[in-house]
Order: sequence, then structure tokens, then C-alpha cells
Amino acid sequence: MNNALKQCNIGHTMIEKDATYLSIMDHLATAVLLFDENQHLISINSAGENLLTVSKQRIIGMTPHQIWPANLFFIEAIKKSINADSVHIQRGTELNLTNNQTIKIDCILTPILSKNKSRLVLLELLNTNSFSRVMEELNQQTLQKAAKDSLQGIAHEIKNPLGGIRGAAQLMERKLNDKNLLEYTKIIIGESDRLRNFIDRMLTANTHSIRSDISIHEIIEYVISIIHAENSRKLNITKDYDPSIPNIYVDREQTIQAVLNLLRNAVQATKDKDTISIKTRVLRQVTIQNKLNRLAIQLDIIDDGPGIPSEIETGAFFPMVTGNAEGTGLGLSIAQQLVQSQGGVINYERKNKNTYFTILLPIRKFNE
Repeated sequence: MNNALKQCNIGHTMIEKDATYLSIMDHLATAVLLFDENQHLISINSAGENLLTVSKQRIIGMTPHQIWPANLFFIEAIKKSINADSVHIQRGTELNLTNNQTIKIDCILTPILSKNKSRLVLLELLNTNSFSRVMEELNQQTLQKAAKDSLQGIAHEIKNPLGGIRGAAQLMERKLNDKNLLEYTKIIIGESDRLRNFIDRMLTANTHSIRSDISIHEIIEYVISIIHAENSRKLNITKDYDPSIPNIYVDREQTIQAVLNLLRNAVQATKDKDTISIKTRVLRQVTIQNKLNRLAIQLDIIDDGPGIPSEIETGAFFPMVTGNAEGTGLGLSIAQQLVQSQGGVINYERKNKNTYFTILLPIRKFNE
């Protein structure tokens, strides 16, 4: 490795001296890698580190064979591009990552003649899975907004007569002397209040946000304490925190409610011996709600439960959709609205026979 680093020192120094170049590279959402004429990596941007799940310090100086020992395509394609005169585009290529995951990518290989007449190869990688997810997010946001607008209209139509029913029951209560009949008026008033509260819960995400700098781990620990307090059975909750995560600028109460809804969902889906895992990580160059964020938090809540029934999976975050006979279908919908109102998103995925609910939140001031 030392010899490889020495061989690419000239090209690497040239790249490092150009601060503007580095800044532009790191702000790109596309993974970009630059190889010298000896096929050694001399530069990689933040999106590249994120996609390959590897640090720049570890990978600089490596050859394609060292980076992708199981991907012959990249080894041959970069070798051929050194002396090529045209751009080569390959779609739907499988890429094996260091964490044993495989993703599909589109790649563009561009041969470049540098200032010192040496040949370079610029490799651009686009995660097609991520692109599909962005489109799904946009579609989900559009559908959820339509569902939310419809619910607001329905709520308005229901709450008005509810007030009249409750008022009439109170008037009856004052004039009735029969205790048996008074029980009925109390039921009318109680059920009117319950239905009104039910509607208010559907519209919780419309409340005004009060944002402040706070640690995501403080929020998680608080939610875990609530979950333990409200459950009589012993819960097996494991934690894998990234200590490098900075504070985020969010509404504490709304974020607590969103995480609480997801964790309650995990508890309901699991049995006594099942495990619930909570994991936090920092992501770079992440697109959330069609906006590119330099830094973001990824909070995974993972359980061993059966997941969302396939027939309702696509509408899991819509109001009134639930696979639980005793559920209201509001927990996931409210959690999604609360997170989206703060610039984030919640994703659902079944992976390795586990259920993943992932919260993505930007690490920035909301008004930046």
C-alpha cells in the first residue's frame, strides 16, 4: 500500500491543492472517484465515501482490484478507460459493498487528459436504489398531503355537529332528575369528547413547532424510559449509537412523539424473546424531501416482528391504514407528518427477515 500511495502522490497533491475543486466534489450528490494512469485512486468525494461505506483515508491509493475484489467489471472497465477516447456508460451494474450488501448502480467512466499529460479516469456512480427511493418519497408526500387535506375537511365536518350533540346532552343533564337517564347523557358527553380527541390526534402534526438544539440520543433514551414504564413484560432493547453525531435542530416534543410511535409499533410487533435494536449513524450528501443535505442523522428502529402486511405496505403511512385489529391506523401517519414537518422522512423496509423503520433528519438549522 505504501508503494501505491507514493505512485499516486503527484496526482493526489495536484488534486488536494485545488480547494475549489474539492469543495465542488464534496457538494455533489453523485459518488465521484478519480483514478490515475496507474489505476490508483487519487480522489473520492463525500458521496463516494457514503456509497462505498468506507473512509477516504482508507481507500486512497488503492486499485480497483483492491477496492472491488469481487467486481471484475470495474477492474476491466477502468483499465480500458485509461486509453479510451470516449465516455462509457453502464446501467444496472451490481456493486458489492464492504458491509456485505449488494446494490445496483449506474456508472459513467470518463477518460481525462491531465495538465501533466497523464491519463486519468473519472468514475461516477449513481445508486439506482436511492433514486427509486427519492421518487417513492415524492409520491408518498403527494399522496399523504392529499390524505391529510381530506382528513382536515372531514374533521371540520365532524367536529361542528359534535359540539352541538355535546351541548344538547349537557342541557338535558341539567333538566333530568332520573339518575338512570343521567347515565345516558354522561355516555353521550364522554363519547363526544372521545371522538373529538380522536380527530385532534389525527391532526397533531399541525401544531406549531418550537425548535431547539438537542441530542438525538437524549430523545431516544427518554422514549426508551417511557416504553419500559408502560410495558409490564421485559423488553430486549439493544442500542448502537454513533457518538460523533452532533445536535440536531428539531422540535423536542414532536420528535419524541414520532420516535415513541415507532418504538411502540416495534413493541407491539414483537414477542418476549424478540429483539428491538436502535441504531444511529451520520450520513453525508443525503437527499431528503427533494433537498440535498450535507449531513443527516439516520435512526434505525429494527425488530424481529413480521412487519407490515404486504397488502397494506404501500399505504402504511396513510391515516386509518393498519394491520392491527386494535389499532387506529394513526401512529405511523402522525409520526411521518411530525418528522416531515421538520424536514425529515421515515422509511420502511423489510430486510434480512427484520423490520426497519428509518428516520432521516437533516443536521442543520431549519432556516438554512
